[in-house]
Amino acid sequence: MIAEQPVQKGGRVERIVVRILQVLMLIIFALGLYYGNSGVFVNAGVGLLVTLLPGVLKRRYDFTMNVGIVLWISLAMFLHAFGTLPLPGLDFLSPYKAVWWWDHMTHALSSSLVAGAAYAVTRALMVHTEHINMPPRFMFAYLLIFVMAFGVMWELLEFYIGVVSQLLGAEEVLTQYGLDDTVLDLMYNTLGGLLVAIFGTAHLTGVSDEILGRMGRESTDR
Repeated sequence: MIAEQPVQKGGRVERIVVRILQVLMLIIFALGLYYGNSGVFVNAGVGLLVTLLPGVLKRRYDFTMNVGIVLWISLAMFLHAFGTLPLPGLDFLSPYKAVWWWDHMTHALSSSLVAGAAYAVTRALMVHTEHINMPPRFMFAYLLIFVMAFGVMWELLEFYIGVVSQLLGAEEVLTQYGLDDTVLDLMYNTLGGLLVAIFGTAHLTGVSDEILGRMGRESTDR
C-alpha cells in the first residue's frame, strides 16, 4: 500500500498526482519482476522508495516537505523508471533508446533535484552557524560545481556498473552509451543545476527553514 505523502496544507491536486505516479511506478516494478528485467524493476523500485522518503522524514524527524517539492521528486523518479520500460511496437526499445531527448530530460530534471537539495541544506547551515557564509554569487557557482561533480560521479558509477555487469554476464541496471553520451549528460546536468541556481532558490526557502527548525530543536534538546 502506498503511504500518503505528508505535505503542507493545500495542493490537493499535486498530492493526487504524486499518488498516481507512485502507483504507476509500482506497476512498472511489477512488470519488471514479471518479465525478469532487472533494469526495469531495480530502477522502478529505487524510484518508488525515493518518493516514500518524505513520509519517512515526517514520521521519524517531523520534517514536513512542501507538496510541490514532493511532486518534483516523484516526477523525476517516474520519468526515469518509465524510461527503462520496453515499448511494444518499437522493437522493444525503451524510451531511453527510442526517444532521443528522454535521457537529456531526465538528467536535467535529476540534476535540478541535486542542486535543490544542495541549496536547501547549505542555506540551512548558513543560517544555523556563523562559520559558513556564501554570498549570492558564490552560492551560484557552488551549486553549479556541486552538480557537475555529482554528475561526474554518476557517470563513473554507470561505467563501473556496466563493467561489472559484463564481467558477471548480468543485465545492466544502468547503461552508458559512450563518450558522446557522457558529455551530453554532463551538459544537461549543468543545465538543470543552472535553472535551479537562477530560478529555483526562491522556492526552496521553505525546505531550508524546515531543516533549520530541525537543527534548532536538536540543539535545544541537547
